[in-house]
Amino acid sequence: MIVPKTSVRLSAAKSSAVAKTKHYNDVISLYNKMVAVNYSTDFITLNILMNSFCSMKQVGLGFSVLGGIFKRGYSPNVVTFTSLIKGLFVENKINEAVGLFKKIVELGYKPHVKTWGTLINGLCRSGNAERALVLHQEMSKGNVLFGVPFRPNVVTYSMIIDGLCKEGLVDKAVKVFSEMKEKRISPDVVVYGSLVHGLSDACKWEEAKAFFNEMVDQGIRPNVVTFNALMNVLCKEGRTEEASALLDLMIQRGEKPDSFTYNTLMDGFCLEGKVDNARQLFVSMAAKGEERNVISYNILINGYCKCGRIDDGWRLYKEMLQKDSKPTVVTFNTLLTALFQGGKVGDGRELFDEMQRCGVTPNSSTFTILLDGFCKNNCLPEAMELFQLLERTRHELTIDAFNCVIDGLCKGGKLEDATKLFESLSQKGLVPTVVTYSIMIHGFCKIGQLEKANNLFLEMEKKGCFPNVVTFNTLMRGFCDNNDAPQVVNLLQKMAEKHISPDLSTISLVVELLSKDDKYHEYLNLIPTFPTRSGEK
Repeated sequence: MIVPKTSVRLSAAKSSAVAKTKHYNDVISLYNKMVAVNYSTDFITLNILMNSFCSMKQVGLGFSVLGGIFKRGYSPNVVTFTSLIKGLFVENKINEAVGLFKKIVELGYKPHVKTWGTLINGLCRSGNAERALVLHQEMSKGNVLFGVPFRPNVVTYSMIIDGLCKEGLVDKAVKVFSEMKEKRISPDVVVYGSLVHGLSDACKWEEAKAFFNEMVDQGIRPNVVTFNALMNVLCKEGRTEEASALLDLMIQRGEKPDSFTYNTLMDGFCLEGKVDNARQLFVSMAAKGEERNVISYNILINGYCKCGRIDDGWRLYKEMLQKDSKPTVVTFNTLLTALFQGGKVGDGRELFDEMQRCGVTPNSSTFTILLDGFCKNNCLPEAMELFQLLERTRHELTIDAFNCVIDGLCKGGKLEDATKLFESLSQKGLVPTVVTYSIMIHGFCKIGQLEKANNLFLEMEKKGCFPNVVTFNTLMRGFCDNNDAPQVVNLLQKMAEKHISPDLSTISLVVELLSKDDKYHEYLNLIPTFPTRSGEK
């Protein structure tokens, strides 16, 4: 059956449009019909189909089309192979993509700028920036790579620098940036933005700010993404006044802040305890026509709760409901934590019920908050009832949840039950943490079973869980209450050996012991010297 080429091209164009809307079944069906009736497809049509399949993670079908190209006597060009390389990267077949690139060079094809860009971009986006860097270095030297000469441009540099920054290889990214400038290739806003982001994530805040300032000095206008990255840096440093000034500068330069901008600054204010400043910014968002999303509400609610203003947090939660801004599990977890910490167990129960009515599914953190809240508010039976229900329904509980229950049992005088639960952890696939051991050691010390407490202390290190200052203080308190000065001194010496610095609780325990009786003064000379902490004199 002979079909005019025009109509076939229209069909192919239709398939390309469908592919873009992800309706790949329609594209596949159309292609199969074309093959079944032996459409006289031309080379352009086949290339369009191949590109569609590769974009839809159907690279196998793309190679099938390649077979059709050869079958019909056409010669694939570099565009054909570039589509296949892109498709292999889309399916995360990295080695195959690089292998195909080498193969087409061996066959005598000359990759053009789009092929190189596809290769470098694919490597960087798939977490293989260092492999891309190797190619880049060969290109930068002006060497002939795989028999093909090519020199990097600003786009290539941009992809390499961005890829390295996203993989945390910021030092290498900075070196590539220096090389770029040496070659007199002018960096653009994308390159500077990648460096500011990467250095910020690596906590190299001074360097991030230096690149931002350099960018402005070069007359390159920062975009909202770059402003946000620097603002995030300043807020993490606790320099919200500077971050606020940066927001003003951003507006003066005609760059419209987005919700991320405001949320970043709000979070910075809350971290510094300046929750009223955060509230003012929250109110100003609406006045400036910026939508306050659920993250905005969550940040401010968390700020209120952290500084003990639970009523303000609660009012903001109610406002969320009125504004049809659906609370998330983070919203409920924040409020539940604050309610239980404030001893409002009844309100906590009601909020948990409301959470489920709102269709928000509790996560592991929610259940840990509930278990901890019940245990710390003398509601051990309720905590155990919930815990047993979660176990029966096979909820995946974290070690933090078990720590809460074990602590509750110990403090509730049920050390035997706590011990059984502790000993069952390995069967549940969980590994005790330093917190778990410290809880159990405290439980044994509390009832005077110091030998068991000490044995557990020795066992934890054998199992690769190293004690911290809290663990030492817990056991030291037990020996101090038992007037066992030699063991207290022994623990202090172990702390010194492990370079664990004492805190105020440690010092208080030692002073308390030495004050009990003059006979303990002989141990004063046995107490080791600890190194001075940074910042102390």
